[in-house]
Amino acid sequence: MTRSPAAGAAVEVVGLRAAHGRTQVLHGVRVRVEAGGWLGIIGPNGAGKSTLLRSLLGVHPHQGEVRVDGVPTSGMPRRQRARLLAYAPQLPVLPEGVTTRDYVALGRTPHRPLLAAPRAVDRVVVADVMGRLGLDALADRPVLTLSGGEQQRAVLARALAQQPRVLLLDEPTAALDLGHAQQVLDLVDRLRRQDGLTVISTLHDLTLAGQYADRLTLLSEGRVAAEGSPAEVLTAATLAAHYGARAQVVTGPDGPAVLPMR
Repeated sequence: MTRSPAAGAAVEVVGLRAAHGRTQVLHGVRVRVEAGGWLGIIGPNGAGKSTLLRSLLGVHPHQGEVRVDGVPTSGMPRRQRARLLAYAPQLPVLPEGVTTRDYVALGRTPHRPLLAAPRAVDRVVVADVMGRLGLDALADRPVLTLSGGEQQRAVLARALAQQPRVLLLDEPTAALDLGHAQQVLDLVDRLRRQDGLTVISTLHDLTLAGQYADRLTLLSEGRVAAEGSPAEVLTAATLAAHYGARAQVVTGPDGPAVLPMR
């Protein structure tokens, strides 16, 4: 992929509060991820994980501050923010009648004038991203006809076509079987290492979170309940306290694995 002028950026969230209507969802959340790192956001259902990502992106109303390389994103023009942060939602809205190539090309919108046609550089970036994600053979297929795993790659390709410095992924393995989930996360990790991207992702599968992310932040009832390396966060006591789960944590060569216990 033709790289951005700079690689990944450090992201810091300070005192973030957010609500859905009158219901407070996030309470003074503080997180940080270094440039080029992978922060996994975990926590039980309703903990505020997706709200945190959408607040980072600036599409959910919030209080507090989000900084990218020390610069607050509040007040940034939307297009400038879209050149820094790309987002792959858990349930993307895929347009009917649009080919995979044209869908991925939507990621170039922040880099060209309003209503302008794709330029040569846009076509180069799109072709490169699709090649790296193994989408060449699907370029002319309507994106809605792709399998779940293929659609997930197309959504990721659209985000990468923005050439962001930070990639926000909301449950990138949702609805995927284990093999396809591993393929998607392997791909994200390879792209992160090659291009220096910073990755912030919510992950439901705790074993995958422990084996792919550098650091984890556990949200519980809208607050940071634990943070640190996967080995520090994924403990039987922590899972019992915040998930109400009976589990054994086994140390493996690539990180901890969480085994539910009957």
